[in-house]
Amino acid sequence: MTMPPPPHQPPHNPYGGPVPPPGQPGAFGAPQGYPPQGFPQQGVPPHGVPPHHQGPGPGGWGQPPVGRPPKKGLSAGAIVAIVIGSLVLVGGLGYAVKAGLDGVAGDFPEPTHKLVVPKTLLGGEYTLVSDLSDTQGKEIEEAPDLTVKDATAAVGQYGAEDDSVLVLSGLYGRIRNGESTRGSILKGAATEKGSELVVRPKDFTPAGYGVTIRCQVTTSRSGLTTTTLPMCAWGDGNTAAAVALVTPESATADPRDMDLAGLAEKTARIRAEIRKPIA
Repeated sequence: MTMPPPPHQPPHNPYGGPVPPPGQPGAFGAPQGYPPQGFPQQGVPPHGVPPHHQGPGPGGWGQPPVGRPPKKGLSAGAIVAIVIGSLVLVGGLGYAVKAGLDGVAGDFPEPTHKLVVPKTLLGGEYTLVSDLSDTQGKEIEEAPDLTVKDATAAVGQYGAEDDSVLVLSGLYGRIRNGESTRGSILKGAATEKGSELVVRPKDFTPAGYGVTIRCQVTTSRSGLTTTTLPMCAWGDGNTAAAVALVTPESATADPRDMDLAGLAEKTARIRAEIRKPIA
């Protein structure tokens, strides 16, 4: 006697309940295999976890997970626009003069040294792009003069083969208190519009130079771009200046990763190169 065929049984669903045939509504009311509009049709679902039954997608199992693209450094032109165009350093020097510091006692020393803006810095590593002493530097010279007499600006933009930008922004004359002026330079840079002090000022004494260098790191925000700006400064009886050295990579790096000791040593070297006796 021939037995009748068993009734059709739906496929087993390990999570409970029958599995609807393709094209029919699933447990949540959507046709199985056809996600609603706006969701991906293939590959990784919205939550980023591939289905347990899927094999490797394009590129095989060795394909790295998709994440944020690597952060690109800023171009030299962008760095110049931020560092010089916003007058962060020159504004800082202007602050040193405008602040007055009238409570600081002391006489104005006689002039014995001046600053020059040479064609190269740090043994030829950086080449002068623009001497800004007679343009942006005028802001320093024309500021109200309460702590510095006979101020003359020395401001220069330098570049290197790796597209890094070095900005020297200084003055020379008769400075009543070089240490206070050094601090005011950095304070002025940190209080510029769009700037935020991230790494507080720290003093360094590079071996062999006989000078204290104070360094800090700020970030400067312009539109959607935030740039990391490490800078160091010195101040003595005749000269005061700030040095900022920014590479396309360091411009977008974590401010706390900056090598301030290294920048302080370079700043001391620059001071030795540009600070000249008055004949």
